[in-house]
Amino acid sequence: MPDAVMLFAAGFGTRMGALTKDRPKPLIEVAGRALLDHALDLARDVPVRVVNAHYHADRIEAHLAGSGVHVSVELPDILDTGGGLKRALPLLGEGPVFTLNTDAVWSGPNPLALLSDAWQPERMDALLLCVPLARAVGRKGGGDFALSGDGTLTRPGDMVYTGAQIVKTDALRGIGEDIFSMHRLWEDAAAQGRFHGIAYPGTWCDVGHPEGIALAEDMLDRANA
Repeated sequence: MPDAVMLFAAGFGTRMGALTKDRPKPLIEVAGRALLDHALDLARDVPVRVVNAHYHADRIEAHLAGSGVHVSVELPDILDTGGGLKRALPLLGEGPVFTLNTDAVWSGPNPLALLSDAWQPERMDALLLCVPLARAVGRKGGGDFALSGDGTLTRPGDMVYTGAQIVKTDALRGIGEDIFSMHRLWEDAAAQGRFHGIAYPGTWCDVGHPEGIALAEDMLDRANA
């Protein structure tokens, strides 16, 4: 199991409209709790937890004050997922890390535990957790990847990337740019046959748009009924 997790919380949340006018998307509440706290619950057993921040970074820092969670502030520019992960390496340490988006809610097994159980570093550089479209609540649009019989991922397909993965960070140190996407690492892994995925057996809800809040709350109510 990786001993560090990066939780992405720096984005502008533009799809949320007025809800993110005065606060970052990760602090929007679902079922009475901030999205960021839902994500941190999933990562509670990971020793090192790092959250990146840019938009309303002061609100993220205040929310996490005294929690033991590190905040990697991206200023003056937002660095995208790959650049944000690279910036946080001094906090994350060596070795593979979990990364987790903070704009989703889950119903089912802990996604990080599933990834940890399936991780095979001798044959993988990245392992993504995906969910079939039929169990991707609130998803707008199609899938992201196809999951082959040997566990490798290709595009296109009907599996939705959930925002949870384990990824090796070694290659980040060789990238000169500061601002770049995680896709840079994925493309390199795919070219070497080391880009893998597993299917999530539960239900996942995209809370990147306003309608996702009620959908996630309904999903959680059904799970707890």
